[in-house]
Amino acid sequence: MTRRRTTCRAVTVVAVASLVTLGPAGAGFAATARTPPGGTSQLQRDTDTLHDDGVTGVSATVETPRGVRTARSGVGDLSTARPVPRNGYTRIGSTTKTFVATVLLQLAGEGRLSLEDPVDRWLPGLVDGQGNDGRRITLRQLLQHTSGLPDYISDVVPDLSTAGYRKNRWTTYSSEERVAFAMRHPPSFEPGAGWEYSNTNYILVGMVIKAVTGHSWAQEVQTRIVRPLRLAHTLIPGNRPFLPRPHARDYQQFEPGGAMTDTTVAYLPFDGDADGSMISTAEDTNRFFTALAAGELLAPAQLAEMRRTVEVPADHGAPPGTRYGLGLEWTPLSCGGGYWGHSGNGFGYTAWPASDGRSAVTVSLHSRPGDENTEARQLRDVATLVDHALCSSHDEGTP
Repeated sequence: MTRRRTTCRAVTVVAVASLVTLGPAGAGFAATARTPPGGTSQLQRDTDTLHDDGVTGVSATVETPRGVRTARSGVGDLSTARPVPRNGYTRIGSTTKTFVATVLLQLAGEGRLSLEDPVDRWLPGLVDGQGNDGRRITLRQLLQHTSGLPDYISDVVPDLSTAGYRKNRWTTYSSEERVAFAMRHPPSFEPGAGWEYSNTNYILVGMVIKAVTGHSWAQEVQTRIVRPLRLAHTLIPGNRPFLPRPHARDYQQFEPGGAMTDTTVAYLPFDGDADGSMISTAEDTNRFFTALAAGELLAPAQLAEMRRTVEVPADHGAPPGTRYGLGLEWTPLSCGGGYWGHSGNGFGYTAWPASDGRSAVTVSLHSRPGDENTEARQLRDVATLVDHALCSSHDEGTP
């Protein structure tokens, strides 16, 4: 999808709509979905602002040393006006990349590979053509999006419309086929000479994990992260396109002013691999980022490598001051310091998790608009919600 804040998918669509196009179901529920005036928390007000921005359904879950708080606004289904479920399942898109990067860094810590290994050592001859050369690209550069490799995403979205989504959503590709799509295009820059988000990088990271371990990246994520952390509501569905219940429905507006299309069913051409296929809940996602920040998943040396960041260019749409590590993004807070996270999106959804090492917040949006200005406003307001939530947690103190 459109790179909303660098970490999201890179399909050339802007995504979700103004509330005026949602019809009576959305408008009618909005008046009953909120806490009465005067009794709203800042978290609820910020969540309501996103609904006012045109997002059909929003959920924000904050975990601090004092406990867990959730605010919801809008509806989880435009046809029935049912509310967004509390801690429902949602696609987390490119947040998957942080799980995958964690596994690769664990393998580095075990001495089974080096971050300076060329891609060709593990995947000989795969990255080749149009000037792309796996002999000159390191695993570190894949993780940090400094490889210069082209993104395969535009090749698997031949028709960016409601009809195109419905026609192509069942199409599946292997990892090798996704890489082959990318190899049709020249690199964006010489390896290490720039920064540009490319989902192809993480398709390759997933393939390297299998080459090193003999197991799929999904198996390794399950064994090394999901089970030890007891993330009972975190799934890697592969090419199974349906969300478990409970879940909100996702809606994509494919053109400005156009109709909302229900896109709850995965778009398998880009929803099925190591770059963005996982499903989770807000509480599980918060648990993962809290554990990562606390050093439960990586040894100090590997966590430090993950947090070695490079500047994200301003024209990539990230909040000012954003930097990118190895599958992990750092964003400054208005109250000082910053937070670590990795957002993700796809047709009709956005997930934005963040942790400052003490508290965590995950925001889930269940629609995306069809015009750039609306999406930019929504994403600025997500960033504001996260900033408020984490900065306010600094003032709570420990129980």
